[in-house]
Amino acid sequence: MADNDQHAGDGPAGHDRAAARIDTNTPSVSRVYDFMLGGKDNYAVDRHVAQAALRIAPDAPAAAKSNRAFLRRAVRHLAAEAGIRQFLDIGSGLPTQGNVHEVAQQVAPESRVVYVDNDPIVLMHGRALLARNGSTTVVEADIRDPEAILADPAVTALIDYEQPVALLLLGILHHLNDHEEPEAIAARLRAALPSGSYLALSHFHNPGPDMPEVSAQATSAEKLFNENLGTGRWRTREEILAYFGDMPLLDPGLVPLPEWRPDPGEVFEPGITYHTFVGGVAHKP
Repeated sequence: MADNDQHAGDGPAGHDRAAARIDTNTPSVSRVYDFMLGGKDNYAVDRHVAQAALRIAPDAPAAAKSNRAFLRRAVRHLAAEAGIRQFLDIGSGLPTQGNVHEVAQQVAPESRVVYVDNDPIVLMHGRALLARNGSTTVVEADIRDPEAILADPAVTALIDYEQPVALLLLGILHHLNDHEEPEAIAARLRAALPSGSYLALSHFHNPGPDMPEVSAQATSAEKLFNENLGTGRWRTREEILAYFGDMPLLDPGLVPLPEWRPDPGEVFEPGITYHTFVGGVAHKP
């Protein structure tokens, strides 16, 4: 990957005015994640943070790929097995292969998908990708203001809160600090879901004293993220389970991402990050 900092994904003039707001001097969570996935929409400042993370956890790209694989398996299950036709993906990140709308609409072409992110580069790339897809849109908003997301006209144009919804919070709540009350935000979003809905969630995990080496790695990674990105919390199992409230988890529960209903023949080698990224899917009766 070249180290020059040309604008990622430059397009025609007036490209949502988002390109003008992209800060290439400050690292971005979305772009660091993009680097870990082997993408090209990142800058030297993002790669600096990513490479520092790799020194702590050399298998970090495997964790990022596990999160994408978990997303695909969860969405496929929700569309094919649970019959969900509405997906609200908050903290969607940069588009990459196997996006929510691609997976869901392959199962059910009538599926409607709303992506939400607060990074202007996500807005720019997302709108370019979805220019001809009338049943999918991307909204620029911040999870810290759940009411604004739920009431956004672009959201309500596609999401009917009287019909079951799949709420996707993948790799987003761990970027909220404790004082921002992520549990309360998750509760407000859950409350808006009608009966029959689902919540799919993934989160950085610190297993604590039961796994001291892994816990030490999680603590080091948390320190790195906060020093460079101003965000990042590796939480305990109990803290992560609280985000689901009283919604019962589907089998196999809250587990390392590769263990959530792996596809036949899917093999993952447990590395240092294996137990520091967990996920689950819950159903609202």
